[in-house]
Order: sequence, then C-alpha cells, then structure tokens
Amino acid sequence: MRAYENIMSELISHTGEVIGIDSQSVRVRIAQESACSSCKAKGMCASADNQIKIIDCQADGQSFVIGEKVEVLVEEQLGWKAVWLAYIIPFFIIIVSLSVLKNFITSEVVLGVSALAASALYFLILSVAKNKLQQTFSFRVRKLSDNSQNIKNQNDL
Repeated sequence: MRAYENIMSELISHTGEVIGIDSQSVRVRIAQESACSSCKAKGMCASADNQIKIIDCQADGQSFVIGEKVEVLVEEQLGWKAVWLAYIIPFFIIIVSLSVLKNFITSEVVLGVSALAASALYFLILSVAKNKLQQTFSFRVRKLSDNSQNIKNQNDL
C-alpha cells in the first residue's frame, strides 16, 4: 500500500467529465480554476478566472461513457518539464540573445524584436516536434470510485 501512496503523491490530478470517446483515447473537459477560486470576493474581482480545458487522455483499455466523471492524471515531473519548455527556456533564450546581440545591434527596437524572434524560433521548433512532445506528455484517465454507483442508477431508470 505504501508504494501505491508514493506513486499517487507524484501525480497531478484534476477531476473532469468525459465529452468524447475514441478507440484508444478519451476526451475530457476539466475546469482549471485560478488560485483565488475559493475567495469570497471572486465575483467582484477581474483576476478570478476559470478556464475550461479539453484534454485527450489514454484510455488504457478502460471503457467510459459520455458524461462520466473521471480523474485526469499526469506525473508531477512532466508538469515541471512543461514549465521548463514553456517558460524558463524561452526566458533564457531572450536574455542570452539580448546579451549577445547588444554588441552587434545599436537600435533597442531591433534588439528587442531580434530577441523575440529568437524565442519565436524556439516555439516554432517545439511545434515541429509536437508529435514527439505529445508522446512524452501523455495524460491518463481513471474512473472515480463513485461513478460505478451513478452509472448503475442511470441504467436502472
């Protein structure tokens, strides 16, 4: 039981709803809430944002029905890898390109555009490698424990 708990502590999970089923994957809608979603003043605050995300998950041989509540899982280390790829590496690309190009370019506007172009090139390379990244960043889905009762109750009607 301890090994299972250690594995579970290394997973990031979100509860969602199945909105599509494919032969090997399940499409799940999750509501991504901001950190201030529990604030009582969120109705009056413009920064309290909730976003709906659609995620394609591996079904792993499980069967699902549309509307079923599920849990979407991803390894925590993949979350950190995504942060590096999306934020930290581009930040360093901009800083390094600014530091190097300032010796050759005197116009600050051209310097800034050049640094942004360097980061745009990085994101273009990422988009070319999209299929490989999708294999690396795979989401898993599992049924919530109370779903079996809900499905049985719906089938009885």
